Amino acid sequence: MSDDRFKGKIAIVSGGGGGIGSAVAKRLVQDGAEMVVILGRNTNKLEKAVEAIGAEHCTYIAMDVTDEKQVESTVKQVADKYGKIDILCNMAGIPGPSARVEDYSFEDFKQVYSINVFGTFLMMKNCLPYMQKNKCGAIVNTCSCSGMRGYELEIGYGSSKFAVMGMTMNAANENGRNGVRINCISPGWVDTDMLDAILAQYANTDDGGYTKETLRNGTMDRPSTPEEMANVVCFLLSDEARYVNGANFVCDGGKTIG
Repeated sequence: MSDDRFKGKIAIVSGGGGGIGSAVAKRLVQDGAEMVVILGRNTNKLEKAVEAIGAEHCTYIAMDVTDEKQVESTVKQVADKYGKIDILCNMAGIPGPSARVEDYSFEDFKQVYSINVFGTFLMMKNCLPYMQKNKCGAIVNTCSCSGMRGYELEIGYGSSKFAVMGMTMNAANENGRNGVRINCISPGWVDTDMLDAILAQYANTDDGGYTKETLRNGTMDRPSTPEEMANVVCFLLSDEARYVNGANFVCDGGKTIG
């Protein structure tokens, strides 16, 4: 399915080299975006994503979302080249270790926050002025059902996603009236490389490991696909959701109610 709901739009997608990020970028292009700039640290993954999506309407910039100067210069580069920034999708994130609080190293904790929280903050901070200037823009951040419940072995990831939800609501409250909307999504398990990495970590825990089939997936009894998450993200970015601001869209297959 495709349409022109993003015709003429310039979008930035962090974490666009794989998983939900590349699925979002692909959907934006399918739905008419003029240019989607995907960001990430792995040049090889970014190049493959652009090749799969199509270089005519997708390009990449290799950068680190935790580096303030890199974020500032990259956002300026996009705005200078294309004249505006209409859309920001903060999809970059890492799970961190699966460990109890007392076993969780401070270095690991800081790394999770550096990407999941500080990276999201830096991208919003630098994109918002361009959107505010044009009185038009939409941002979607990535929270998680782990940012809504206190699941075990997730002190780093889970608490970082609580922070993302808070930042989303703070920024939405400051905007909205100026034509800029900020929302977030809260997936459950999504069938990505990140899930594979988490399953590998779980194999070393006291529970003895899980598979994609034995995870508590919710009422759907399966992880979601990246494309299913991209559908929700692109709805929130579109004019169909023009009255939605400061919302957390739970798309976890019923995990939090099961």
